[in-house]
Amino acid sequence: MKLRRASNRGFTLAEVLAAMVFMAIVIPVAVSGLGVASRAGEVAVRKTEASLLADRILNENVATTNWTQALQTGTLRQGRRDFRYQLKSENWNEDPNQTGMRLLSVEVTFSAKGSDYAVRLSTLVDTVTPYLGTNVYEQ
Repeated sequence: MKLRRASNRGFTLAEVLAAMVFMAIVIPVAVSGLGVASRAGEVAVRKTEASLLADRILNENVATTNWTQALQTGTLRQGRRDFRYQLKSENWNEDPNQTGMRLLSVEVTFSAKGSDYAVRLSTLVDTVTPYLGTNVYEQ
């Protein structure tokens, strides 16, 4: 019977040092990537909330005709977060017939991970009130 001699298995000092240098490079990059992904996720969630609030502000102001004021500002609380908004009504200069259209814009500002971000929504509003009476035609 032949006896097998156990070989010395293990890592050399150079291999261990190379692995440590590789890990010293990879770990900070991975942690930085996780931080960027976390910030992007938080900004995306808050941007969605800000967009919904901006849409609600626009719809409420168009329905109640509060948009006739030149500038409105305020703060809305959504859960534990505060969103600042600014509603602006200005002339729409792209109207070739000058039929009384106005550009109504709302900008909602929020903070995420120590930085400020903003969402802006706009719509057109007709300033000419429609005639609601009956039409009478003479012959």
